[in-house]
Amino acid sequence: MNSRNENRKGKRPAEGFTLIELLLVLVILAALAAIVTPKFAKRSEQARVTAARTQISQFEVALDAFEIDVGRYPSSSEGLRALVQKPSNAEGWQEAYLKRDVPRDPWDNEYVYKYPGQNNKSGYDLYSYGPDGKQGGDDDIVNWTEYDKK
Repeated sequence: MNSRNENRKGKRPAEGFTLIELLLVLVILAALAAIVTPKFAKRSEQARVTAARTQISQFEVALDAFEIDVGRYPSSSEGLRALVQKPSNAEGWQEAYLKRDVPRDPWDNEYVYKYPGQNNKSGYDLYSYGPDGKQGGDDDIVNWTEYDKK
């Protein structure tokens, strides 16, 4: 009487996965991870760039409000700090133009503010060095366009 679960010698076959089957599953999982991980990394970096652009836009609104109240933009030496703490020579300064302290960019670097602007001839330069943390290159997030530089 041979049952289905017994082989010809009367022993039950080993149950479970063989080493080759386990290695094949690991190779498939590694291949999937290699495909999916870069896509998530790109989305994460894209979200940081969007956050930096949004923050620069918020600074621009606060800087314009400062300029309306005080009659000038903060100097380079006063910097963005002038939006939360009144400079000594800022008659007309109303109150903090930002609800919180000046944040750092999504890569934990300071935003760069220069007035008068070198690239934005009609105002100030405001930018983040971007993902590489270095000035220049295609990854800097800036408040000017090529048109502004002319």
